[in-house]
Parts: sequence; structure tokens; C-alpha cells
Amino acid sequence: MAAPPRAAGPERHDGGVGRAVPPRHIAGAILVAVIWGFNFAAIRIGLDSFPPLLMTALRFVVAAIPVLWLARPANASWPLMLAVAFTWYVGQFVLLFSAMAESVPPGLAAVIVHTQAPLTIVFALLIGERPTRKQAAGVGIAVLGLALVGASVGGAGIGAVTVIGFGLALMSATSWAAGNILSKRLGRVDLNMVAWLSLLAPLPSLALSLWFEGYAAIVTSLANASWASWLAIAYLAVMATLVAYLIWGSLLRLYPASAVTPFALLVPVISAIVSYIAFDERFGPLRLSGMALIVAGLAVIAWPAARRTMDGRPG
Repeated sequence: MAAPPRAAGPERHDGGVGRAVPPRHIAGAILVAVIWGFNFAAIRIGLDSFPPLLMTALRFVVAAIPVLWLARPANASWPLMLAVAFTWYVGQFVLLFSAMAESVPPGLAAVIVHTQAPLTIVFALLIGERPTRKQAAGVGIAVLGLALVGASVGGAGIGAVTVIGFGLALMSATSWAAGNILSKRLGRVDLNMVAWLSLLAPLPSLALSLWFEGYAAIVTSLANASWASWLAIAYLAVMATLVAYLIWGSLLRLYPASAVTPFALLVPVISAIVSYIAFDERFGPLRLSGMALIVAGLAVIAWPAARRTMDGRPG
């Protein structure tokens, strides 16, 4: 996805509670979901030219350009920023891109990585935070869906997903969830923070690329990359990272996160539709049922809080 769908820490949103959301703000949230939904198709196109670890480095080299005119986040700890950058950006996207390079198609990848939401709740439980009953139910539904998707892994033919690919995608979601827990100590994650976190991602990604993919593969891919793959890199960095976060961060400053983040539920749905149309992705009844249960679990986790908040009651 894409980038994490909610900002951590304190948010200024008193004006958003208990009043109608203007259509332009709803449109903005939907636009971000569409941008992130197309993100997985862009990854697929980029992987046609670039190996996954190099592509991670290229994405964040471009995404870090705004640090030339954006101030470093005040009172931010460099070790903490490094930890968040490594889990949110390096870990999440190195593993996601590798999963998709291995075998996982865009639509399925989008659904699997969004299991970061129930995984975040599980990690929070480990540090003493108690989930609500609805959150626990949502986690259970999502885990059941993940089990069905896992049961569809292996075999041969069109749409086959390897165990390695599935495992890498699930590890990507786990890295994202770990970053969510760490990011709570950063404060509000706005465009400044996103850009500076992006600055910390290219060097580790490039080092991993040199180690695992090799200098020759890097030079060859850079020399022979198609214009479509370069456009995919630009889309991932500019649209899916900077533009999407600029809009998303603005909404999170106006409304509670619980009122905004449910729009992120559209991302795996949009991605699956785009992948079906653009890449002829086929799901099969077992995999489709699992994907539907995962999205349903995410909805159970996110939606009740959003409804309470927008009604003016504590969310």
C-alpha cells in the first residue's frame, strides 16, 4: 500500500466530531484509497524492470526529495525514526515487493498486507493494551480469512501462489504492524515526517540490493528499464507516498483517525478490481472467500469506532 493508513499519536480533530463531513473531504479520502489501490498495479509494472530491493531504494530516493525544503520533525529521536523507517518502509516494502516478484499477484498482495490491522492489535496486546470485543472479533474473522487464503497457496497453473510468496507477504504485514506500534512514540505522522522517514530508507534498501541482487543486476536493470517502470517508480513515490499522505494527513488533522481510516478498507477492494482488469488476476472460490473474510474483519475492527465518532459520541 502502500503507506500506513493512519497517523499515530495526538491529533487535532475537535472540529470534526459530531458534524457532517463535507463532500470534498469524503472525496479526498476516497481519492487516497484509489491512489493506494492502484499502488499495487504500479508495483507489478515496476517489477517488470527492477529487482524488488532496488525498487524499494528507488521509491524512497524520489519520496525523500521534499526534505530539501521541509524542516526535520521537531523533537524527533533519530534512533526511533530509524526503527520506524526500517519497519514501515524498508521491511514492509522489501518484503512486499519480493513477495510480488516471487508469485503473489497485486490484488491478493493488497489484501494480505492489510492484515497489518489485526496484527497491530495482537502486537498491542503483547505490550499490555487490551482490545475491545469487536476488535477481537475482527481479528478472529481476519485470521480465518487468512487461513483460507493460505489453504489456496501452492499448486500450479494460472494464479498459483508459492508458499514463499505468501510467507513474504505476511512478513510484510508483520513489519508494517511492528512499525505501527513503534510509530506511536513519534507523535503525529505528517508529510514532514513521511519525507524524513523516506530519507532513511534508501541506503539500507540499496545495501540489501547490492548484497542479494548484485551490482551487475542493478546496473543492467537501470540501463534497460522501460519508461512504464520508471513511471511506476514516480507513481509510488509521488502519488502513493507524498500526495496521498498530504491529503490523508490533512484529513487526520480535521477528524479523528477512527473516522478517516475506514476509507482505507477500499484499498484492497480497488486493488483486486484493478488487478482483475489489468492483469487478468483470478482468485478461485477458496481464495476469494478468504479475501472477503479478511476485508470483513478489517471492517469490524474499524467501522464501529468510526460510526460512534461521526455520531458525536466518543470513538
